[in-house]
Amino acid sequence: MQAFFTDWLSRMRGQDSDLLSYDEVRQILHAQEVGRPKLEEVPLDKIVGSVGRYRDFNSAFLPRNEALQERWARVDAAREGLVGLPPVELLKVGDLYFVRDGNHRVSVARAHGEPTIEAYVIPVETSIPVEAKTAEELRQWLVEASRLQFLKRTGLEKYYPDAPIRLTEPGRYKDLDEQIAVHRWYMGEKRGAEVPYEEAAKSWYENVYLPLAQEIEKSNLLDEFPGRTVTDLYLWLCKHREALRERFNLPPLDEKAAVSTFASVHSGKRLRQWWKRMRLWLARLFKGDDVVLGLPPQDEE
Repeated sequence: MQAFFTDWLSRMRGQDSDLLSYDEVRQILHAQEVGRPKLEEVPLDKIVGSVGRYRDFNSAFLPRNEALQERWARVDAAREGLVGLPPVELLKVGDLYFVRDGNHRVSVARAHGEPTIEAYVIPVETSIPVEAKTAEELRQWLVEASRLQFLKRTGLEKYYPDAPIRLTEPGRYKDLDEQIAVHRWYMGEKRGAEVPYEEAAKSWYENVYLPLAQEIEKSNLLDEFPGRTVTDLYLWLCKHREALRERFNLPPLDEKAAVSTFASVHSGKRLRQWWKRMRLWLARLFKGDDVVLGLPPQDEE
């Protein structure tokens, strides 16, 4: 219940209450463990993520899953016992730490207001020095690092160094990589020869990404999703357009139709989303389940 309320409060403030994923950090920074574990007293507020349980706890290490209750209670009871709890295992990235083993122990210690926890700490070496001091700083740093890496590996930094490509979730750049790979394959099929990767990336940006991104910017769709970017919405719209095509056997929607149909049923604002769901429910009640809201008149025909 505490996790629910702290998560809700964070959303109201426009803050992220999730733990960071070590696997995501490792992939972005090409991190690798170096040296042997060393026993240390680690400040609990410097532990910002987890190797595998980052969805089970929020950023305050409050458990989100009721299934964790029994285990959490056992760890809490053991803390008061004669033997106590063994040290946790942490991975150190810059000045911040990720839990390899001992998520429940960290959660219990945080719940009891303890300032530090005993831990075996394994240092992690990264391709780029990490200077972040807080979870939010690291999250923003990863977002920017991911963007720059994407522009570099695609070659877009040569042609469009100021390209308005920016995601709020660093791990989602792989979705753009997949789109470029598919676009490159189609170009090769049409040409009858392999297409250089940078040429395909440039063509994807000019002919696939920009038209939809520009239509998003012309609409008021960004106002519906505070804190999100054009590229965030671009990826959502791509999935939305594909879902409509598969479900209703529609021809590919143009950019304007994609934006208008998406805007008719989705919003990042809770009250607006509720209203749009009600409107969709009423439309399907009176017109049938095949109704698609937001289609321009010529597409409805």
